[in-house]
Amino acid sequence: MKPDELSGGRSHAARWLARLGFTIRSSRSPDWTRDEIILACDLAMANGWKRLEFDDPRVIELSALLQAMPIHPEELRNELFRNPNGVARKTVDITCRHPDYRGKPTNGNVLDVEVMNDFLARPTEMAKVALRIRQGLVAGEFQELSPEAEEEDDFSAPEGRLLFGRHRSRERNKALRKRKIDAVVGEGRQLACESCGFDFEQIYGDRGRGYIECHHVVPLHEAGEGRTRLSDLALICANCHRMVHRRAPWPTPGELRASIEQKHADDRRAAAVLARPRRAADEQMPNL
Repeated sequence: MKPDELSGGRSHAARWLARLGFTIRSSRSPDWTRDEIILACDLAMANGWKRLEFDDPRVIELSALLQAMPIHPEELRNELFRNPNGVARKTVDITCRHPDYRGKPTNGNVLDVEVMNDFLARPTEMAKVALRIRQGLVAGEFQELSPEAEEEDDFSAPEGRLLFGRHRSRERNKALRKRKIDAVVGEGRQLACESCGFDFEQIYGDRGRGYIECHHVVPLHEAGEGRTRLSDLALICANCHRMVHRRAPWPTPGELRASIEQKHADDRRAAAVLARPRRAADEQMPNL
């Protein structure tokens, strides 16, 4: 089978074959992930969107950071994995796609352009994302995140897999979720989605009683590490949870609720127009 015949690409194929007992060796370095390109873009932006050379100390430092990332399993790393030459080449792929570049672009890939455009549109936010990834790598905070877990949520792409993995681990903290639910119930409030109002018990009966998802309102790149307060958490349904995380910038549950209400208002106005009786003059107009 070829890599593109498996849903997860080369990494998924390697893990699948390894579980069957095969010894895996890689002949080339794995494709760059969004997290890696975010760091390369951050370096390119700091250099005025100009290419960097392989012997630049910043390239050498980034090479070491990328090699410390827990994203790619060891069996997919060859002796050239994310070496300074490869990192310098990636800065070329990125900078030659900048709107001000006048030469012939390299082949690169679509993700290079996507991440670069995010930096051009939201430079401050993306710089914070890069900083959080760097800090987490230096502190070793991402080592417990397994490569298998990264395939779960493609909609997490705007923040990168590593930060989103940490974000989701906080949302799945059972103790925090229980404390949040207990606080809402203790105040006599309905256990319903804060964005759309969906009530699991109302729809599913006993099966849905006491169930709702917990969302950490502030993304990790903005909040950083620290003690989570109950006010940092929101209770929302699975559908709204996915819509919040679908793309950056992440809306708050209140902002998502406002967009839902606006959609409903627009639909009501459109229905009212269609239901309005036609005037006599309209009836006499010929169909063109």
